[in-house]
Amino acid sequence: MIANTTYTRLKEKLSHVVPDVELRYKAEIADEIMQLKAERNAVILAHNYMEPALFYSVPDVVGDSLELSRKAAACEQDVIVFCGVRFMAETAKILSPQKTVLLPAKRAGCSLAASITAEDVRNLKAKYPGVPVVTYVNTYADVKAESDICCTSSNAAAVVESLGTDTVIFLPDEFLAKNTARETGKHIIFPTRMAPESFDQQVEYEMIGWQGRCEVHEQFTVEDIENARRQFPDVLVLAHPECSPEVVDAADYSGSTTAMVHYVKQHPAAQYLILTECAMGENIAAENPDKEMLRMCSIRCPHMNEITLEETRDALRLNQYVIDVPEDIRERAYRAVKRMIEINAKD
Repeated sequence: MIANTTYTRLKEKLSHVVPDVELRYKAEIADEIMQLKAERNAVILAHNYMEPALFYSVPDVVGDSLELSRKAAACEQDVIVFCGVRFMAETAKILSPQKTVLLPAKRAGCSLAASITAEDVRNLKAKYPGVPVVTYVNTYADVKAESDICCTSSNAAAVVESLGTDTVIFLPDEFLAKNTARETGKHIIFPTRMAPESFDQQVEYEMIGWQGRCEVHEQFTVEDIENARRQFPDVLVLAHPECSPEVVDAADYSGSTTAMVHYVKQHPAAQYLILTECAMGENIAAENPDKEMLRMCSIRCPHMNEITLEETRDALRLNQYVIDVPEDIRERAYRAVKRMIEINAKD
């Protein structure tokens, strides 16, 4: 009975996005998860990039990394199941060390998080003593521990402004660093492997042995936008701030995943091109059946794609893939993450 109710709910929401046979199968797994969730006194947090059948069935909270960080800090359940990549689950453990945090995948890494180490941060701090370090939340716990404050794509500008200084080190995403420099007018230092072209005086780059870019967002190009507009002249283009500055300039709007959700919901346009992880476009389409999400430029994150309903069920059933953060690292990372959350609490 419960599975049938779940199926009916999913069919109403996703019939134009997900095949019926898949919905029936997924509904049965979702029912298992809901029972296990109650038995374990668990809460399920899910990022906006989760595939639609998962996104619209079992999570208690969905959102971007900032929203999920807030909820992780406030949840009362004994177990947190984080349907996102590893650095997100680590952030939940940093904020709630007394909780059991489960990641429903063996790896679920992130190319951006893997692009930088704690030693890299220490080297930059030694070269620029006294310059505050802003670390994107898309990093692992040991990198956060070397930082003064964390940020997300939705609050990067507010975090940089809060420091009250003209110069900051911003790690590790070079595109988000450039976009934030232009938005705030601050002098931002960040690492790159190759000398950026046409950078203005707000940005100083370091020729260091890594290049922080999201492997999904760096693939979008201005040509993608131009091609879409030739075929669909009235389309509105939304780009994530991890896209290149050139793509952000060419788009009609740039914002975090949650900001994109709100933008589409509130805007009267009929057609949208969402330049971010492709499951996001499907989830927005499900929420806005009267609006068309163009299926152009859709790129799936291979790491987010590891999170499935089956893995979520097995994480709860077997208590597998428990996230641990060494306490000395957790305490230092906690200060940086908590400072980020406190800034947004003032908004």
